[in-house]
Amino acid sequence: MNVVAYIRVSTNKQEASGLGLEAQRNYIQTAAHQQGWKIVAEYIDTVSGAIAPDARPECAKALSHKMPIVIAKLDRLSRDVEHIAAFMKRAKDDGFKVATMPNARPFELHLFAALAEQERKFIGQRTKDALGALEQRAKDGDVVATAKVKRRNEALSKGRTGAAAAKAREGVTQRVSVHHAAVRPHIEACLYNECKTLQSIADCLNSKGIQTSRGSEWNPTQVRRVMLALSLSF
Repeated sequence: MNVVAYIRVSTNKQEASGLGLEAQRNYIQTAAHQQGWKIVAEYIDTVSGAIAPDARPECAKALSHKMPIVIAKLDRLSRDVEHIAAFMKRAKDDGFKVATMPNARPFELHLFAALAEQERKFIGQRTKDALGALEQRAKDGDVVATAKVKRRNEALSKGRTGAAAAKAREGVTQRVSVHHAAVRPHIEACLYNECKTLQSIADCLNSKGIQTSRGSEWNPTQVRRVMLALSLSF
């Protein structure tokens, strides 16, 4: 099957350094190799994820091929569930694939996008509430809280913004949450098919072309961590 690769980076600096770009390309190429797809074109946008996909020049070119479009991860298309839904609707007739979830159906992708957006909102609110409580304790004379607020303000003065730190934590949590939701049914299927050891589940997942959250093959240790996180057992 012929496909078109689409990559989004947020800044010119990121594009020039290859940070993020090469990782996305590797995800897509790995999925294409495993699924038997042939990448006939690649388009790269250097824009914020806040811009709707169909308003991006390179994304529009990718859509014009009238072929399935492959992205590395959902958040590389957008972090807005409405943007993702609109894009999927436009690409419905030609197809839309996510390299880290190559066999996910449209309904599942909608669900993962909605869950990821909700989780981002929860994380943002929890972070805001925690910082507010810390600052209030500092105002009330709490020595430990005062020291923490001081260190945070010093970090802000050096350019390490609280927003950047929160965004980094958010990105990690989102990636792990979405990936766990994606692999759960596959692990459950392996268990149903009489897989009785961590190694047998790793082999089962690898045979299906399911990758870890870092895009690699499974080993027993990785299987154990995910099963514990998902409260799954033999």
